[in-house]
Amino acid sequence: MITQVKRSKHRNELRSGFTTGACAAAASRAATHYLLTDEFIRQVTITLPNGDKACFELFRLAHTSEGVLASVIKDGGDDPDCTHGIEIQCMASWYAEPGIHIDGGEGVATVTLPGLELPVGEAAINPVPRQNIYDMAMVEWLACPPEQHLRPGLALEIRVPEGKECAKQTISERLGLVGGISILGTRGTVKPYSTSAFSASVRQSVQVASVNRLDHVVLTTGSRSERSAMEMLPELNSMAFIQAGDFVGVGLRAAKRYQIGKVTVVAMIGKLGKMVSGHMMTHVSGHAINFSQLADIAAQHGADEVLCGDLANANTGRHVLDLVQASNNRLNASAVTFSASRYLQTLCCHAAKHATDYVADKVMIEFRLIDFDGCLLAQYHPADSRCKQQSGA
Repeated sequence: MITQVKRSKHRNELRSGFTTGACAAAASRAATHYLLTDEFIRQVTITLPNGDKACFELFRLAHTSEGVLASVIKDGGDDPDCTHGIEIQCMASWYAEPGIHIDGGEGVATVTLPGLELPVGEAAINPVPRQNIYDMAMVEWLACPPEQHLRPGLALEIRVPEGKECAKQTISERLGLVGGISILGTRGTVKPYSTSAFSASVRQSVQVASVNRLDHVVLTTGSRSERSAMEMLPELNSMAFIQAGDFVGVGLRAAKRYQIGKVTVVAMIGKLGKMVSGHMMTHVSGHAINFSQLADIAAQHGADEVLCGDLANANTGRHVLDLVQASNNRLNASAVTFSASRYLQTLCCHAAKHATDYVADKVMIEFRLIDFDGCLLAQYHPADSRCKQQSGA
């Protein structure tokens, strides 16, 4: 349990928490303190990377045959993270060489692919939390009289007993992080539902793909669209599939920046409906679907007044899809001229045109629309000239 962060009194505010890096720094300071002084403590205060002070209650502090083991329980606040509630440990021991030597142990991933902030073969303890761990241990080292130093240096091994299982809920292995989770955090605190953290992970995923010489990445809007994309494109490396969520625009710009040759966007109708209007950031709190525009496109494809009116007054993207698919079953003559498949293909064309403009025509972009069961409904590829004509590209 962490004592510093309090739940907001305002029901519409979410409680912040701490990163794995901050927890590792707290465990490291506590373990180092006990090793050097043999003084048992129940809480430890550290300075976070952002300069704030934070007090952590220790879950474990004990001498072992290896040294001193200390731990805290990670409190991520109201952030929906799989690491919330897990134990972050540090094993501190004397070291024969001068200095403070930091490594990862059980449940901390090892870097196996280039493209991250860390070299291949190193424990996945990112630079900022690594420095924080070092600084907190050094405070204790300097506070201890030199005559009490039994060896010239210290070894700190960060462990996460549940890290390997926890990593199964992440895309760590796809990025070349094997054997556990990463120790992360540039500020030390976690803002719940952090959009900046999500967008940063999308950019990093594209960067890793580029460094590993992948020229084709697939941006998906969620787990269902990713599963469908993997089935449609089995020839691609799993590293190529990136869950961009509402941040397709971030993924597109990253693809341009890291010189990815081709991007496939796989989405369902709700997200696609927004991208048809050029909105590459599709969060529910942002731009809504322009249903009038979808109705106008349907009219250009021969839809009758009833369908166009229904589309203009639709409630959701799913509603649009239901209306369009049902229209092919209608028997009146005017409806026969309207093709649901051609209409959906044109929506993909419009979205692709806006996406291509978004990256200044520096990346080849294709779109695939799937239904709620993951089945392909329509697609656009830049080579399809008929599609370009229909969308006015």
